[in-house]
Amino acid sequence: MDSPDPQFRIGVLAGGLVLVLVITYLRFCGSLSLPAKPPAPTGPTGTQKQLLSQATATPGMYLNFLERDAAAAGVRAPTPAEMGKKLAYRVDDARHVLELGQPAIEVAGLRLHLERAGDAVTLAITNLEKSDLAYNVVTMPSVGVGLCNSVRPLPINAMVINKGGSELRTECGFRDGISIIVTKVETVEVGTLSAYYLSEVPPTLVGIEERLSRGHHGVEAKEPCTAVISQVVRSGIDRGDIGWRDLVDFYSRHRCQSYSFPSSYRAFKSDDERPVPVSD
Repeated sequence: MDSPDPQFRIGVLAGGLVLVLVITYLRFCGSLSLPAKPPAPTGPTGTQKQLLSQATATPGMYLNFLERDAAAAGVRAPTPAEMGKKLAYRVDDARHVLELGQPAIEVAGLRLHLERAGDAVTLAITNLEKSDLAYNVVTMPSVGVGLCNSVRPLPINAMVINKGGSELRTECGFRDGISIIVTKVETVEVGTLSAYYLSEVPPTLVGIEERLSRGHHGVEAKEPCTAVISQVVRSGIDRGDIGWRDLVDFYSRHRCQSYSFPSSYRAFKSDDERPVPVSD
């Protein structure tokens, strides 16, 4: 066998020397560079509920809701600036005793008087103002509430009375000498879309007693609103920190299918007190 060519041997030795030098350099003088990490994903993060809340809190989405809901209600779409105005509020917390056959009384923009309808005593509530009214007429019967709950309620919008309209609310079963004591009356003037929004809200969501709201028939929406209140809000209502006015003020500006009442929310005391929509 012929011995290897001298040039070949020299080439092998040179290649080995280069390999040794490269390994030595990497061991003591350098390191292999790895590809850079890709940038972290950008955009909103959080749970599905949190992402939905972030989306509905944007001015663009709020404006879209106003336009879409106004079309469904058949009314003019208000601007966000109009939805941010202070709402006229009236309250009468004097004690009034109503009896059948007595003249009507006028309080907080409403006319009230008792009527008899078969075996029931009803309260006729008439809107005297030039706008739709959200209303809260708190009453108590002179007899036990058991008699009141035993009669079938008439259908009623327990949240809003339209301009120039009336509602006939079932108060109690009839008994000779029965009277109805009015302990508080509250009203808030609202626009047409706000009246539509409020008519979708379950009355118990704004603190109206079930005895007074069990005949409620508001707007039959494709997306019903939940009647569930957070424990924080419920506690605020029970303590008196959150009132009917605060709750109505919020839901007159926000569709209840998409926005939940923030526990820190209070009724606007001035125009543009805070930007709408208001969320946690």
